[in-house]
Amino acid sequence: MENWIPVLFAAPTLLIIGILLSFWKSKQTDQADNCSLSLFTIIHTVIYFGISLWLIFAADLPITLFDNEYFYIDALSGYEILITTIVFLLVSLYGRGYVSGLIKAGDLDAIVLKFFYAAFCLLELLLVFGFMSNNIALLWIFIELSTIITAFLIVTLNARENILAALKYIFIASTAMIFGFIGIIILFTLSQKVIDGGSLNWTTLMDIAHSVDPSILSFAFIFLFIGFAAKSGLVPFHTWIPIAYARAPSIVAAVSGIVLNLGVYGILRLYAIGNLAGAGEFLKNFLLVIGLLTVIIAAFSILARTNTKKLLAFSSIESMGFMIVSIGIGAPVALFWMLFFQFTHSLVKTLLFFCAGIFRRQYKSNKFDMIKKPFQLQPLASWGLILGGAAIIGTPLFPIFLAKWNILSVLVSASFPAFVVLLVCFLLVAVGFVLFFIRAFNQKTEEEIQPYQVPSNMKVPIVITICLIIAMGLYIPSWLNNILLDISGILGF
Repeated sequence: MENWIPVLFAAPTLLIIGILLSFWKSKQTDQADNCSLSLFTIIHTVIYFGISLWLIFAADLPITLFDNEYFYIDALSGYEILITTIVFLLVSLYGRGYVSGLIKAGDLDAIVLKFFYAAFCLLELLLVFGFMSNNIALLWIFIELSTIITAFLIVTLNARENILAALKYIFIASTAMIFGFIGIIILFTLSQKVIDGGSLNWTTLMDIAHSVDPSILSFAFIFLFIGFAAKSGLVPFHTWIPIAYARAPSIVAAVSGIVLNLGVYGILRLYAIGNLAGAGEFLKNFLLVIGLLTVIIAAFSILARTNTKKLLAFSSIESMGFMIVSIGIGAPVALFWMLFFQFTHSLVKTLLFFCAGIFRRQYKSNKFDMIKKPFQLQPLASWGLILGGAAIIGTPLFPIFLAKWNILSVLVSASFPAFVVLLVCFLLVAVGFVLFFIRAFNQKTEEEIQPYQVPSNMKVPIVITICLIIAMGLYIPSWLNNILLDISGILGF
């Protein structure tokens, strides 16, 4: 049964892409085409969500797939897949009405509609397979493929700026992954000194970690880190995120958060191996420095933002830096709350991009000075932005507050200077968000503005996401608590 899991994920994707690209020859209107094509996408994400639930609640993890052990699902993989499928399901529901608005506005040609939905489904498959990869070279391949597909989704809009944004993303991410490939070669050569034939499988590397040279492993880690850091949007490889998020359709920006998670996932796996090999102290300091630098630059950049999507982009960079700092602390408690933060951050950013997408349709711009009468014209999106903004800066009673509070509590004893820097940066981020919303929601106008009619299928995912965020701030279910504790044990924390 276990060996059929990749088939369970790949089969619906290939079938639906086949339907979309080969057999879909509709003579309906563009909007009718969108309704039909989006329905296939929703079915796809529902299937994936069902499989991820089965993995978490019914499957006997860990599961090794095939004799070559190139695919492997443990608690960490299953957890990341669950986050991925939840976000994609919410986005596919929202996308039904959102894409309809893109077509009406002339931002998306109906001729590329089926390719857009096919790429969306394929991206989910690549991300899930990336999280299932037990082999670091295989993960490298899936990361590269996800870069190409994400770039394609960005350029589907009718704007020259989108092409430039996609090219910048590909150039930075793929160039950095070349360094990652050098790290793979070094790591494979290192493993050959311990076992015949060598191996790049995570499970094998964890088993032999105590026998490898920690200094050479640290050298390989730095090269691999460059590739994963670019994918995660860490400084100094973060420059693609603001332009890509600003130009991408909101539904693409929402799922791009999962793409960032894939880079953090690779860093976390590598750190676990290095820690077991005896390079933990160097790696902790290295990750703390990079993470803090990322948070600092993002925090100061947020203060100057006038574009909603760029504000959210720099907020994502800050969050990725915070995750790296949490890994660098090297404590089980910090890892627990980092993983919890990753889940809640994905949900909050999804909510914020949903609301930003509605504002973009209403005001034809992402600039805050174009926002007029938001509570009259778009009350749900307005409250969604405010609640999402409050959640992302760590306001009490929201789940991110729990993560930040507990991680800072550990950091204060591990490194007091790092604690002070991080605390100041969090305050700067909070000030940046508050100033942005004050300026955006206080624009005066006497002009009559017609409200953009938001379809109900765009509103429902927003309400669901808000409910999930509030629920996770008030209660952590036992299954989630147990899986986060299992991950700490798996990684040797």
